[in-house]
Amino acid sequence: MTPRDIGRRSLSRSHSRSHRTLVRLAPAVLGWLLLGSIGTTLHGQAVADPVTVADSADAERVDSAPIHFVNDVVPILTKAGCNMGVCHAKAGNGQNGFQLSLLGFEPLEDYESLVKQARGRRLFPAVPEQSLLLLKATNRMSHVGGARLDPDSESYQVLVRWIEQGAPWGDPAAAELVSLEVRPDRGTVLPGGEQPIAAIAHYSDGSQRDVTDLALFESNDKAMAEVDESGLVTVADIPGKVAVMVRYQGKISVFNASVPLGVTVTETPPIRNFIDVGVFDNLREIGVPPSELCDDETFLRRVSLDIAGRLPTAQEANEFLASDAPDKRDQVIDRLLRSPEYADFFANKWTALLKNRRDDASDITSNFAFHAWVRDSLLANVPYDQWVRELLAATGTILTNPPVAWYKRVKQPIEQLEDVAQLFLGVRMQCAQCHHHPFERWSQDDYYGMAAFFSQIGRKPTATRGEDMIFHNRGTAQATNIKTGQPIRPAAMGETLPEIAADQDPRLKLADWMSDPENPFFAKALVNRYWKHFFRRGLIEPEDDIRDSNPPTNPELLRALEEHFVSSGYDLKSLIREITRSSAYQLSAIPNEYNLADTQNYSRYYPRRLQAEMMLDAIDDLAGSQTDFPNLPRGTRAIALPDNSYNRASPFLRVFGRPENSSVCECERTQTSSLAQSLHLMNAADVKAKLAQAGGRADRLAQADAPLEDRIDELYLAAFARRPTAEEQTIAIEYLTEPPLDADGNPIATAEPIKPNAEAFQDLIWALINAKEFLFNH
Repeated sequence: MTPRDIGRRSLSRSHSRSHRTLVRLAPAVLGWLLLGSIGTTLHGQAVADPVTVADSADAERVDSAPIHFVNDVVPILTKAGCNMGVCHAKAGNGQNGFQLSLLGFEPLEDYESLVKQARGRRLFPAVPEQSLLLLKATNRMSHVGGARLDPDSESYQVLVRWIEQGAPWGDPAAAELVSLEVRPDRGTVLPGGEQPIAAIAHYSDGSQRDVTDLALFESNDKAMAEVDESGLVTVADIPGKVAVMVRYQGKISVFNASVPLGVTVTETPPIRNFIDVGVFDNLREIGVPPSELCDDETFLRRVSLDIAGRLPTAQEANEFLASDAPDKRDQVIDRLLRSPEYADFFANKWTALLKNRRDDASDITSNFAFHAWVRDSLLANVPYDQWVRELLAATGTILTNPPVAWYKRVKQPIEQLEDVAQLFLGVRMQCAQCHHHPFERWSQDDYYGMAAFFSQIGRKPTATRGEDMIFHNRGTAQATNIKTGQPIRPAAMGETLPEIAADQDPRLKLADWMSDPENPFFAKALVNRYWKHFFRRGLIEPEDDIRDSNPPTNPELLRALEEHFVSSGYDLKSLIREITRSSAYQLSAIPNEYNLADTQNYSRYYPRRLQAEMMLDAIDDLAGSQTDFPNLPRGTRAIALPDNSYNRASPFLRVFGRPENSSVCECERTQTSSLAQSLHLMNAADVKAKLAQAGGRADRLAQADAPLEDRIDELYLAAFARRPTAEEQTIAIEYLTEPPLDADGNPIATAEPIKPNAEAFQDLIWALINAKEFLFNH
């Protein structure tokens, strides 16, 4: 049955006979038939307005143009919020049994729900204003969603005319929406200013329509800008870039606003590479002066934590500060990238995202093997595209080919496609499994086209419980769209690929597509993820939500990072080297008089709290202690733990939010502060034990013969990679040399100078550990 047939048969069959009868009845009888008891109820609900029957002259509408369901009705339902996920597009059966598709992406289904479902009870062509649809929408009949339409509005009148015309589907040959344009598409808006924007729909016949009143608007950063239902954008006083997404009938367009501070930027730190060009050009455009470069002490601590996940030692700090080599910062970067701690730290990052999780005691061998493979690949600097290919196309057993372990954790094609899309392409596809993605162009066919790449994975049980041998199962690669029941061949994010032969592993074809230099997602997702690692905020935020409606704050810089990464042969160490060598990375965290409010333009370094593993290792380094982990050699650092199982044995890791490796989202890691964390640092038994450990730093410093000033210097170098200020030195000496007190709290006079004991040094280390300067990378 065609849409025209549906329109012809639906309401006409239900109402034609009753309509012919009703128009011959007296008004009073008509009211009784409609309301059950004159002017009081309809469908069992109270009705506010009495029914009046118009004469034939009144029935002639001024606007008799035919209404098209898709082009005219669905946008009204969307603007009114009827087909939102919390209302009638709610999963299950909609709201109170009335089901619409999310945001009107399935208009044919919506048409049947409105016109045919429940015997057509929602529409009443004889008196359109008394249709259940309109009574509910205007709240003249009790409606959980309240009033969604004004009876005096044009949208209401369109629905009345549509129902009056018999609720047609509309001309199948009618023009279709092909694109949405926002005018203007970009602009500069002064802080506190306003900018009206208009939405223009373009149709297949070349016509245009201003659909501003029916479009949906949403700001991607409500702290920077808000937008009302009419498209009026109002910006706050935060400088930077903000985007407003405009949505109409499944099409999306974006208005990009630049909010300048307006200060003339005459000087910037030295330009060291293309990253500085991108950052500082943007700062000039918006008029935000950058902070100065950080000092050597801050840089050494910052880059050691960001690359190797550890504090520099006191000796490393001493040597670095004493060096007068002009390229000593570059030397430190290269040394850290060669270190095993670099591989440990980034393997910890990647294995968490790849779900290297221990659910059973039998997982230990596979988890260790997988972690070792990731770590060794990073240490050897295996090209990123090759590393991803080895993971996606892994075959065999875990012992002979460790990346197979990923398929132990992610077993179903839908899980595999969702994880690959989010982790390696920066696209969240989960919504498209059941309906068209609400913020992007991805349809259910796109979703199952990605799933088809993983449809021919064969499994054969091995001698190890829960582990399978993975192989390519010869056959035609396809996945079934659960809604339509149609088989879908492999398609990469909507892009159709050449036919894949039955004996070819489709995962290899997916890897080929991903590593293509022209791929719009692969390199972008990685450089944005790594940018966030070093700058706290991605150029696209969240870092794994790349879409047209969520544009980067600095698109030119993101493009330059992509180009560098691809041209370097997907070299991860080269990318890190470029980022950390830049003056932008080496800016001070101390704001100047202009850039305190900046949170997205990188005019200064944004401090962030140390991750759980980094903080535990840092405390061990400062206290001279060790944390013992089951089944691992003594001295293993927390950043080198292979899986999540050690969280159970470490209250510290749990309290400070080490992830359980159950999600590809970095948001699983807790980075916010809490009262429990503060209390743990101050009072927890494990922290106290580290401070008092025999042979630890406090014990050793108490027994050392070195001048007290040198011992205090060592503590500050180990904690902050700097020496104490004169004031800090004086306070520390005064505390360490305080005379003992008697029972009444009075100082006891001594003939010899006070020699600090281990407990005094423990107190000083405890104070340093609880300082924000220690807990944050700045």
